[in-house]
Amino acid sequence: MINYRKYRYCFLLPLCAILMPTTPSFAQKKKATLKTAEKVVFFDDFSGKKLDRGKWGAEITGQHNNNELQAYIDTNATAFLVNGTAAEGARNGALIIRPQSMPGFKTKDGQNFDFISARLTTENKFEFTYGKAEARIKLTDGAGLWPAWWMLGKGAWPECGEIDIMEYVGEKDWASAAVHGPGYFGETPFVNRQYFTAGNDVTQWHTYAVEWTPDALNFIYDGKLMFRVNKKMTNHYGKWAFDTRKYLILNYALGGAYPVKINGVMSPYNGMPASSVNLVKKGEAKMLVDWVRVTQKK
Repeated sequence: MINYRKYRYCFLLPLCAILMPTTPSFAQKKKATLKTAEKVVFFDDFSGKKLDRGKWGAEITGQHNNNELQAYIDTNATAFLVNGTAAEGARNGALIIRPQSMPGFKTKDGQNFDFISARLTTENKFEFTYGKAEARIKLTDGAGLWPAWWMLGKGAWPECGEIDIMEYVGEKDWASAAVHGPGYFGETPFVNRQYFTAGNDVTQWHTYAVEWTPDALNFIYDGKLMFRVNKKMTNHYGKWAFDTRKYLILNYALGGAYPVKINGVMSPYNGMPASSVNLVKKGEAKMLVDWVRVTQKK
């Protein structure tokens, strides 16, 4: 609620008591400044009946990375919209990305997988340079589950630049942010974790954002700065890869290189224990996305 500065009535003239006009408070001025200083260039609150294909495309597995266990396909079984109680607190509805157990699934290029999932991107639909990208997300707890919210440039990796706004790999008290580019990828020095307080872990709603400027990437969780990488820091390792257009990605991977380094699990799958396999089989492993928004300065 906005607090207005109030002025008392003056009784020097008994019949002409006057209420002086109010003046904008500091909070009002700040809010007005923010409204005029930024413009929304991309927004999706997933309030429709189906995914807006004018904004999002679905990638299909070809090149396979990180020893992940899933094949990405384009199907409503792994990416769909919900509303009401199924949205779990998202007011206008939510996107759900939910991997599925599919033993023996074979891709068109002959690869075999036991799981399918979704990787949604705005490539060739919405791409931008500089601004604030943020999403409100809620996750399922489970070792080796690997949902992510990130950005990628076009061209050869890592020269294209990768901005990992949020990654979760199975320890519910933290999520991580990272930056990858030429000379600083893989075991990158530019990674940081946000540890959440008890009762407010990744299974609760959080807003994960990055503010991208010509010289820095500021990662912000729930409105608070949790990590910063700037151009001078990356120049110690290689060229700054964040002066070209990037597109948005929401995906749900399973197991693979990053999770196994955290949990050490090798069976029944690389990086994913039987307990998480059961979550996937029961349809309980999922990422809910309330909304995605990108703003830029006017």
